[in-house]
Amino acid sequence: MRTFQIMFWASLFVLLPFASIAQRGSGGWCSNNNYSRQFNPGTVEALKGSVVSVEMITPETGMSTGIHLMLKSEKSGNVSIHLGPSWYIDNQDIQFVVGDVLEVKGSKITYQNAPAIIAMTVQKGDQVLNLRDGKGNPTWNGLRQGKGAGKGGGKNRAKN
Repeated sequence: MRTFQIMFWASLFVLLPFASIAQRGSGGWCSNNNYSRQFNPGTVEALKGSVVSVEMITPETGMSTGIHLMLKSEKSGNVSIHLGPSWYIDNQDIQFVVGDVLEVKGSKITYQNAPAIIAMTVQKGDQVLNLRDGKGNPTWNGLRQGKGAGKGGGKNRAKN
């Protein structure tokens, strides 16, 4: 009996980290965490500007990396544009590089004491990347990392 208890507890401690990873599924980019709850349909605005940088960020502990653009707008100066998880953005047909002129629609938030936008749509020329619906629900909900998350199938993010 004692051997069984030792094996049980040892197995539990070995498997516990895997259980937490399985629960996250989308790298923590679900619609019910503190970061995603910042999306407010009442603060949706449109912004046009040029890309100053393309970066990877981790919005909060427990989330995988995401893609973030710094957009220079005549109207608002430099604004951080939060797109979504890198595993999803990397698999889209549209790519972003410094100098691109974009039209962004999303919810204006304050992130790390600075203005930011959680993007719903990003338009580059005639290409449109749909990221969230009007309530802020992400298009990648229900998708798992590496499970055919997008159309492109390749790594499209620009390296600066």
